[in-house]
Amino acid sequence: MAKKSRVPQIFKSAVSYFFTKPATTMYPYVKPQLPDNFRGQPVFDIQLCVGCGLCGKECPSRAIEMVEVDGKNRPQFRLDKCIFCYQCAETCPKKAITNSTFYELATTDKSSLIMKPQPILQKIEAVTDP
Repeated sequence: MAKKSRVPQIFKSAVSYFFTKPATTMYPYVKPQLPDNFRGQPVFDIQLCVGCGLCGKECPSRAIEMVEVDGKNRPQFRLDKCIFCYQCAETCPKKAITNSTFYELATTDKSSLIMKPQPILQKIEAVTDP
């Protein structure tokens, strides 16, 4: 008869994993290398936007709504609805919408996923006394 091992097989397997390379990445401590064409959170430049509304019309998930800012219609992005297809960026005639590599969008507050267009701040010239 074969003599049974005193150390159970499962213990041997568990100890061997301490000396092997991990199968998963060390996220969030080590950030992944993203490709150049990665589709993260959209970036909107209000100064390039002409308010044509093509981005909202072409959005397949209806994640873009046109709202009034400084007397002009501007896109407001709902990232909770966005499928990151970037049809809006391809449609924009002025290239006011571009992609980014920011992908950490998890939140418990849905209102933080609404990208509201910010009004353009006018430069105030300082008046100096002569």
